[in-house]
Amino acid sequence: MNLLSIVWNVSPIIHQFSATYGIRWYGICFAIAFVSAYYVAYFILRKENFAESTINKIAIVALLGGVIGARLGHCLFYEPSYYLSNPIKFLHIWEGGMASHGGAIGIMLGILFLVRPELPYRTILARILIVTPLAGVFFRLGNLMNSEIYGTVTDMPWGFIFVQSHDVLVGVEQAVPRHPTQIYEMICYGLLFVVYMWYCLKMIRQKSPFSDHFIIGMFGVWVFGGRFLIEFLKMPQVSFEQGLPLNMGQWLSLPFVLYGLYELYVYRRTVVEK
Repeated sequence: MNLLSIVWNVSPIIHQFSATYGIRWYGICFAIAFVSAYYVAYFILRKENFAESTINKIAIVALLGGVIGARLGHCLFYEPSYYLSNPIKFLHIWEGGMASHGGAIGIMLGILFLVRPELPYRTILARILIVTPLAGVFFRLGNLMNSEIYGTVTDMPWGFIFVQSHDVLVGVEQAVPRHPTQIYEMICYGLLFVVYMWYCLKMIRQKSPFSDHFIIGMFGVWVFGGRFLIEFLKMPQVSFEQGLPLNMGQWLSLPFVLYGLYELYVYRRTVVEK
């Protein structure tokens, strides 16, 4: 065993009230993700003279669309037969199972049906995407605290031994160093958030409008492109992914990456024309 590996033996539960209920790190991380994203978005959108009521409406759409979409995405993309046979399980979010691709689709649909009349669709989507990487950092931190969605075996010195992993505890896997893919994604999302903040503050200082093409394009290429690459290091989430050249997360990422490239192409053209 690699002596330089990191033993990750953190309990996912902060305090247990009963056999069913307790305070979990994932729930705390989720709350921090939403609150921090809201206040950063509030600061930026107020600089753009968005009404407070509009900001709050966008926040509600992002929260509900993201959570509902992420849950339905996991159930329907990864384990459709199980959940369609047990529909009540759709509501058992405490048992785990959230898909970021489903969350993205949920937010896009939420904007379409709830707030499109007030502002252009693309404007609202772009403003949500500015703070989504910040929320993504805390979501992946929650996965790390849960010892879930980690990578394959590695001999790198930063490999994590996930002692509290469910599969390790039940004897399905050995407690060996693995790629901490949660941290890889946290770094990916954090870097994009820094780029967004630099861009937004620059535009605010120059009193120039934000480019929706740039924001949407960067998100598609950076977030889902990064996700596509990191998936090569991840353990399969469901059994049908084993042996496939690309897993479900990668197939779902491709359309977002391609659309992101298109948005950046349009952005580049508009910059050249100016």
